[in-house]
Amino acid sequence: MSETRTALVIGGGIAGPVAATALRKAGIDARVYEAYPGPSYNIGSGLALAPNGIAALDVIGAGDPVRDMAKQISTMSLSIGGKLISVPGLPEMPPLQLVDRGDLHRVLHDHAVAAGVPFEYNKRLVDVVEEESGITARFTDGSTATADVLVGADGIRSTVRDLIDPNAPGPEYLNMLGFGAVIDDFDGDVAPGSMTFAFGKQAYYLYGSVGDGQVMWGANLPHKEYLSLTAARAIPKSHWLAILRETYADDTPGGEFARRTTEEQLEVTGALHIMPSVPHWYRGRMVLVGDAVHAPSNSSGQGASLAIESAVQVARCLRDMPTPTAAFAAYEQLRRSRVEGVAARAAKANHSKTLGPVARKMMALAAPLFIKMMNQEKTMGPEQRYRIDWDAPVQAGLATV
Repeated sequence: MSETRTALVIGGGIAGPVAATALRKAGIDARVYEAYPGPSYNIGSGLALAPNGIAALDVIGAGDPVRDMAKQISTMSLSIGGKLISVPGLPEMPPLQLVDRGDLHRVLHDHAVAAGVPFEYNKRLVDVVEEESGITARFTDGSTATADVLVGADGIRSTVRDLIDPNAPGPEYLNMLGFGAVIDDFDGDVAPGSMTFAFGKQAYYLYGSVGDGQVMWGANLPHKEYLSLTAARAIPKSHWLAILRETYADDTPGGEFARRTTEEQLEVTGALHIMPSVPHWYRGRMVLVGDAVHAPSNSSGQGASLAIESAVQVARCLRDMPTPTAAFAAYEQLRRSRVEGVAARAAKANHSKTLGPVARKMMALAAPLFIKMMNQEKTMGPEQRYRIDWDAPVQAGLATV
């Protein structure tokens, strides 16, 4: 029988509210502590949730609220040199769900609150004190909170990760900045329910229809200088629009997207990162979930979905294992090989975003044959068909479900 009765969840983005809701479902009293003044509704732009991510949300009853506000992506294509190449999907699989990050934060927050999860804001973690009976978190405002365990869902710049292991690696900058926008009244040839991954002459971008004449597009702009979200947003949007319009000027339809995007529509998301392999996922009564421990390149299409899965699985392990240490060991066994496998696949795809002109021409010739020969079931099946059996008991050494 588990000795865990209470939990502190640090971070109120995606993984935090999911973890807290799942912990409540597991019979563990969880509370979320967020560093910012309120729910982060206006952070970031669009993201796609894969079928496995939505299935994990179904475990805590949040799948349908997310589906209700999402746009379905039923077809996908590559665009290389302006030529569209259809990418086959997996048979009998639900479509990807395209969501606004802020809307997703809001839905997950509201669902957690409805499940009885309290949220506290302006609570930036600075330190912890571990004792035999529990763990106490200390915040910058001088307040403290104590529970049996602490779950670090505090993102890619995780304070909890540093507390677990001061020598832990930090995020790696991909030498690209992220931008996004939703364009109104676009009359170009963008099929409803489609998503296209485009390799432009100078930079990568993606786009898709979100209905009612609107098109969402996202740009991965090569940029050697690292700029955080705050630093990138401190630069006038007119500056970024000028660079985007120059970079994508010769691309179809990328050039038109850039020209049509207004300052009001432009979302600046700053540096794009990945997390290298983290040696220590837990220590004592602390454990990491989501981007704090695994953040694959956005090429994976799995970042948010993997974070949601891990948030559910850590709750399941704490429910079934007798001690926090046993629970965290089972959780890492369940998750590490899966998330690192996805990260490895995405890293290969990520290299193609910054190809030179010769390599891009070679890619244009090879891509149709490669896609035709690719075994989608072998490549994507294990990722998208993954399902969590909440009711199955987790057993030490047999954590495979």
